[in-house]
Amino acid sequence: MDRSQKRQITAALHEDLAATVCVVVTHQTGLSVDEVTQLRRQMRSAGARYRVTKNRLARRAIEGTPFASLAPLFTGPTAIAFSQDPVAAAKAAVEYANRNNKLTVIGGGLSGQPLDAAGIRALATLPSLDQLRSKIIGLINAPATKLARLLQTPAGQLARVLAAHAEQASREQARPEQASPEEAGPEQAAPEQAAPEQAAPEQAGAGDGA
Repeated sequence: MDRSQKRQITAALHEDLAATVCVVVTHQTGLSVDEVTQLRRQMRSAGARYRVTKNRLARRAIEGTPFASLAPLFTGPTAIAFSQDPVAAAKAAVEYANRNNKLTVIGGGLSGQPLDAAGIRALATLPSLDQLRSKIIGLINAPATKLARLLQTPAGQLARVLAAHAEQASREQARPEQASPEEAGPEQAAPEQAAPEQAAPEQAGAGDGA
């Protein structure tokens, strides 16, 4: 690989990481071509990407990105997973590592915040953005008991604020709108029509006095 190719690879990786929310750094030892292909397919299905990296180029690529602090992790046989979804890369990497001990999660970062291996595994237990959207849509038309059950799940801490907003929106949608004067029925319009009739005796009295 000549210098021009190295610069291109570094620039492309830098651009990817600058637009990434979640990065997972892994060690891969002895993965076959078929296993790597399967892992990449799984990553794409989850909305993430997987790349085997040369440590020196990777350390250059993360300079000037929110993940610059991850530079010390790039030692040994590293590969990275990354995604714009906050949890997609972590989910895919952890799920694969749980099935195949040739892949080891060693750390990563979320929106520039460094995470150790335990932090990445905890992140992998949270719902993805698509899953959160589905839950919020369900909450809009769901009773309060469903909200209570959701907040007891492992993802409750992350979903609590979003669920509160969804519950408030549900209450506002359920509140009946007050009918406008134009839409009021005959019974509602009756008091306004009665006012001229009540004034009639006073007008009659004034005429008698004259």
